[in-house]
Amino acid sequence: MARRSRRTLVIAVTATGAALAAGGMIALSAASPPPGRESAPNAGHPACGRAAAHYPSQLLGKERSSTSAEGVAIWGDGAVVLRCGTAPPKPTTDPCFNVNGVDWVLREGASDNGERVLITYGRAPAVEVTVAEASAPAGDGLADLNAAVKEIPQTAHCV
Repeated sequence: MARRSRRTLVIAVTATGAALAAGGMIALSAASPPPGRESAPNAGHPACGRAAAHYPSQLLGKERSSTSAEGVAIWGDGAVVLRCGTAPPKPTTDPCFNVNGVDWVLREGASDNGERVLITYGRAPAVEVTVAEASAPAGDGLADLNAAVKEIPQTAHCV
């Protein structure tokens, strides 16, 4: 009988452990930011901290939302998402253009749901901006981000 009780206890402990682990995974996934809103690999770079001090309270007519992800700023509950600390783009054939002294690359094919993904060119760490609304004038938003982005020194330019 002691043998049977011990086996029942092992099964009960194993089942309880599995249930707690599953609950922990659910809680962890609930606490994780949605894809595209998580911190970039180099979000803790000091230049990202300097840039964050200059993020505007409004962008493209949207109020800035709060987020706990380091190096991430969100406007309009996700209409615009900025992530500082991404890897700078390598030379590319994607369109590269200058907006008031800041070079940006339009990542063609980076999004298949109508979003536009833009990343600074010639700055490390890079700043990535995703504009969810296809009709929004992204260029206006980029100009409003100049004060923040210029906190990261430019080392290369679009050609």
